[in-house]
Amino acid sequence: MELKLIWRMLRRRWWLILVPVVIAAVLTVPQLLNRGSAVSGGFAASFKYSAAQQTSNLPNRDGDFQDVWLASEFVVNAFTDWVKSSSFRAELAAMLGDDVDLSQLDIQADNDRSIGQVFLSHPDAEQLESIASAAITILSTRNQDYFPHLGGEAAIVTIVDAPVVVPQQPSLPNRFAPLIQLGVALLGGIVLAVIAEYLDPMLHDKDELRALGLRVLSSVPRR
Repeated sequence: MELKLIWRMLRRRWWLILVPVVIAAVLTVPQLLNRGSAVSGGFAASFKYSAAQQTSNLPNRDGDFQDVWLASEFVVNAFTDWVKSSSFRAELAAMLGDDVDLSQLDIQADNDRSIGQVFLSHPDAEQLESIASAAITILSTRNQDYFPHLGGEAAIVTIVDAPVVVPQQPSLPNRFAPLIQLGVALLGGIVLAVIAEYLDPMLHDKDELRALGLRVLSSVPRR
């Protein structure tokens, strides 16, 4: 019986349920039609590099070149932290100027022994390409200013994998945002219908009279 009453209430207040859904649909349809800018995950680029000190700054070797590889690993370790620092971002800003917006740039770095990896993400593909190129230049030519133990000479940086700009998958909230908005609007419409039904002083059918404890003697069919 309760389900029947709920169905009657929803059928009677259908317009209250529909209004928020229509408003939400008007706002979300442009997002669905323009997924490139509305729910895009932006773009990502990454590159791998190796680095080593200049030959004149290398320690004396014992003949097995193990110390050379160890020195290279230490350099890459240091560069991994430098790339994520504010000083590296300041170098990017000085090189790129105001033409590139760095406020939305995300920089991550990691290394696997003597191989370093840099991960960049940005909403604009062309700007990200410029950022990646500038990052390689700074990494190759400005490192001696931040690591005194390099002896004032820039470490040799070799790019193992060149950066390629690719679209990045949007986050799950952005991907399902239109459906979530429509679902919230539907729930809000149902709540409005329930409130309107609760505040409505009118009696609409005989079941409501019986719920009040009143006896129904007869009823007039609608048709």
